[in-house]
Amino acid sequence: MFKKMYSCYNTKMGLFRFFASTILVLFLLSSFSFHSTDAFDPLDPNGNITIKWDVNSWAPDGYVAVVTMYNFQQYRHIQAPGWSLGWTWAKKEVIWTMMGGQTTEQGDCSKYKGNIPHCCKKDPTVVDMLPGTPYNQQIANCCKGGVINSWGQDPANAVSSFQISVGAAGTTNKTVRVPKNFTLKAPGPGYTCGPAKIVKPTKFVSADGRRVTQAMMTWNVTCTYSQFLAQKTPTCCVSLSSFYNDTIVPCPTCTCGCQSNGTQRGSCVDPETPHLASVVSDHGKNNYVPLVQCTKHMCPIRIHWHVKLNYKKYWRVKITITNFNYRMNYTQWNLVVQHPNFDNLTTLFSFNYKSLTPYGSINDTAMLWGVKFYNDLLMQAGPSGNVQSELLFRKDASTFTFEKGWAFPHRIYFNGDNCVMPPPDAYPYLPNAGSRWEVSLITLVVTLIASMAVVLAYI
Repeated sequence: MFKKMYSCYNTKMGLFRFFASTILVLFLLSSFSFHSTDAFDPLDPNGNITIKWDVNSWAPDGYVAVVTMYNFQQYRHIQAPGWSLGWTWAKKEVIWTMMGGQTTEQGDCSKYKGNIPHCCKKDPTVVDMLPGTPYNQQIANCCKGGVINSWGQDPANAVSSFQISVGAAGTTNKTVRVPKNFTLKAPGPGYTCGPAKIVKPTKFVSADGRRVTQAMMTWNVTCTYSQFLAQKTPTCCVSLSSFYNDTIVPCPTCTCGCQSNGTQRGSCVDPETPHLASVVSDHGKNNYVPLVQCTKHMCPIRIHWHVKLNYKKYWRVKITITNFNYRMNYTQWNLVVQHPNFDNLTTLFSFNYKSLTPYGSINDTAMLWGVKFYNDLLMQAGPSGNVQSELLFRKDASTFTFEKGWAFPHRIYFNGDNCVMPPPDAYPYLPNAGSRWEVSLITLVVTLIASMAVVLAYI
């Protein structure tokens, strides 16, 4: 009887464990699918682009406002051909004039006679003005071609602004309606913008610091980035090598696409026989789409981490960034590397360095970028399409080891995009120390015997 009860108990417990494990697996799968599209970045948890809309004065049928974009992301910047900002008007507003920016389309303004508005579209799209714009059409922080640097790399150039004069909009705080459905492209997709929220009016301090004024009305829009929304395939990969192993671990095959599977003719360029017509960049609206050199990984960017030398108290690493994209010069590029030994970084050659500490006191994440006018521009694919540097680390006896891939980074970002690492079981392994010592001892003995034989022959 007890055996039957025990068997029944086991059956029930088995069914319970089966259903519990099934529910757990379904939960994990749903969590994975959610986080793949989530915009949260563990290395930059507070990073976002904040758009501030300040109504500074009233007009006969509307208002004049300054729209400012702040890139509060530590290492993700907006590169050429720059940002484009869109929204939908809440009422029947029009844009009379603009400074420091312009809309891409005017829209139907046929009902206006005399003064024609700058834009009559219900859903305008604004782009930045180019450098060299006449001074009477500029305002502060405008006219950079839509390029905004990251807050951690260059905070002085992490802001972009334009001025807008809006009509048919209401002339009081109670009649003005905030725009809806904000969109930000930089230059492609990736950013998701929340609704505009009315906040306390911005205060402005005069140049002499003796007077403070404030906006009539202010609202903010917050936009966050998701790499999954920006592109379906990765944009960079990592290869590895070391002095203690002859193996060079390449980027995984088909990391960013495959040559023979789904790629059209002319989608990559053979470096041995380049076709100049396909190499020349097009200047259309999609010129941010990469045209890459034909490789097994098909990535626009490859980062190579080489463990170069081992000293008594230090060890040395060489980093090489190679550009395989024929359409892109990466201006103000940056690299974010996570490795447990960055707390003991001693010397860095030809790169700038800044410590990122997303986990409080743990210093294992570094941002690296080029030296201005020297290697801050990563050229297109070709002989000049690479930059490199060397890092010297001090050994910490309590943590340092070359075993089990410790000398290689945990993760690497290029321009804010997470790069694909090789599988851990492919990392260059550390040879057996005993066998190396035996071979070295035999070699030493043979060398000594041969040397003695030569000496005795001359005696």
